[in-house]
Amino acid sequence: MVRMNGGDGDRDRAQLVLLAAAVAAAALVPMALAYLTLGAHPDVAATAERDTPGEDALRALDRAATNASTAVDRTPWSERERTVAAFDAAIATDVRGIETARLSETVAVDVTRNATAASTWTGANCPRGPNRAFGDCEAIDGVVVQERAGEATLLAVGFDVRVTEPEGSSELTVVLGTW
Repeated sequence: MVRMNGGDGDRDRAQLVLLAAAVAAAALVPMALAYLTLGAHPDVAATAERDTPGEDALRALDRAATNASTAVDRTPWSERERTVAAFDAAIATDVRGIETARLSETVAVDVTRNATAASTWTGANCPRGPNRAFGDCEAIDGVVVQERAGEATLLAVGFDVRVTEPEGSSELTVVLGTW
């Protein structure tokens, strides 16, 4: 009696197919992970909310004012105008960048100093009276400075921001500060 054993060859082939499937699956896992990590989902662009050009400009202006305020050296209170001039020099390049950043998208931004808003902020936010912790506040060309330990300290700056885009234009007045 001759016995034929064809089961061993089928079993080897099945194991080979199973091994090939495992290798293919192992190769697909990093590709799928990279696809999801890179945000290559078809709905990403449809669901992303964009800020308006005015919101972008205000955020950039706030960042620029904060950076410029940290770049200003301490000066005596009697030389507070020098503190304001140093702040102007430190922020000037950033303001030009904000004004021209979206010109290729036909969005124009105009940033000017608002002395009235800074003076109003000074009246509302600088404490008065004999028990105050710090010295006098003064708004100089839209920049609010306060005497602290005999030195001029930057507190705030008032801006008018005009944004012109194809959909229309908007004007914003903002006082940024308390650094």
